[in-house]
Formats: sequence, C-alpha cells, structure tokens
Amino acid sequence: MRSLANVLRAAALAALLAFLLTPQRFARLFVPFTQYGAPPIYDQGNLLTLALAQLGTVLVAAAASSLVAVSLGILVTRPGGAEFLPLSRTLVNIGQTFPPVAVLAVAVPLVGFGLRPTLIALFAYGLLPIFENTIVGLRTVPAAVLEAASGMGMSARQRLQSVELPLAMPLILEGIRLSLVINVGTATIGSTVAAKGLGEVIIAGLLSNNTAFILQGGLVTGLMAVLLYDALVGLERRICARARIE
Repeated sequence: MRSLANVLRAAALAALLAFLLTPQRFARLFVPFTQYGAPPIYDQGNLLTLALAQLGTVLVAAAASSLVAVSLGILVTRPGGAEFLPLSRTLVNIGQTFPPVAVLAVAVPLVGFGLRPTLIALFAYGLLPIFENTIVGLRTVPAAVLEAASGMGMSARQRLQSVELPLAMPLILEGIRLSLVINVGTATIGSTVAAKGLGEVIIAGLLSNNTAFILQGGLVTGLMAVLLYDALVGLERRICARARIE
C-alpha cells in the first residue's frame, strides 16, 4: 500500500512539473475545452512563475500565522494569560468570520493593491486552526507528566520547552498543515487585487469564456494542495518521531 502511495505521489509530482515546465506539450488535452480557436494553454504569463508566486505567498502567510497563533496559544494556556483567552479567540475568529474577499476589500484601501492585502487575508484566515490546535495540544499534556517535570526541578519555561511543546507538537503541526492547504486554494483570490498567482489563469478563463484556462488554474492549484498536504504529513511524522527519540 505504501509503495503504491509513493508511486502515485511521484506520478502526480512528475505530471505537475512536466506541465509547468512544458505546458505546450499538453495542448491537445485542453483543445476540446476551447471555442472559436482560442488558445488551449494560458499564454498571458508563465505558469511556473505564477505557481511559485502563489506558493511563496502561502508560505509567508503561514509562517506569520503560525508564529502569532502558537504564541497566543501558549499565552492563554499559562496561568497569567488565561484571562486573555476570550479576546484572543475573538481575534483569531475574525479571519474565519469574514470571508477572505471581504478582508481584501478592507485591506486594499489601507495598503494598496498587490501582494500585501493578499498576505493580510491569508494571515487572518490561517490563524484559527493553528491557535485552536495549539490550545488543545497544550491542555491535553498529562498532568502526571507535568508533575514529574516539576519534581525534577524544571522551571515553568523549561517545562514548556522540553515537555509541553514536544508533546503538543503533533496537534500544532496538524493545525499548520490544515491552514497551509486551505490557503493554497484561497490564495487564488489574490489575483483580484493584482497579486501574482494562479488566480490570473482562472480569471482570464472566466473573462474569455475559455474553460481550458479555468481547468489549468484549478488543476495546478489542486495538485499543489494535495502534494503539499502529503509532504507536510511526512514532515510531521519525521519531526514527531525525532522528538520521541530525543
């Protein structure tokens, strides 16, 4: 079963790279989805550049979301920060309460068009799963383990770094993985405010009634999300296995 999964993973990655590097070789596959002699392959920009730009935007936003959400999760699970839990939860819920398009509409007048409003929208949208998973992970550390750490003379900071965070890491990484994968698709809306990404391909297809462009943008985005999810699952297993060994 694992060997089959590896074969499928390698095939998906190879197909994605082949299409992004030499898209014209796949033109025949998309001709049936065009009309009136429209181009079957997106020709208003480089697909590889757009895909990398979108992935970069997602990774930057995820790094910022992870830093803030994990820090808040740690704060509200400490005795001195528990009173900030309702406020923190309200703040991180804003990204999920308001759709990313609405966040973009608010951000554009403040920071202008381009990458920055997209980063703000993805940052806000990615906070909730990481924050909640951090809280659950830290709160489910067995009390006996914490008592043993205190009995060994560990300070509160040492206990957090050496005991609580390693044990909570699987749930924290799961939240980060979920946030990343969701935002790979969400990032396509950035093209509505002139941010580089595969949304350009989809929008071009919608404007010109070219289904081939829409399929290309959607398929590449979907494959990126699946491969990223798979890669993060593998990374999560390695990190957790290493933490157990240490």
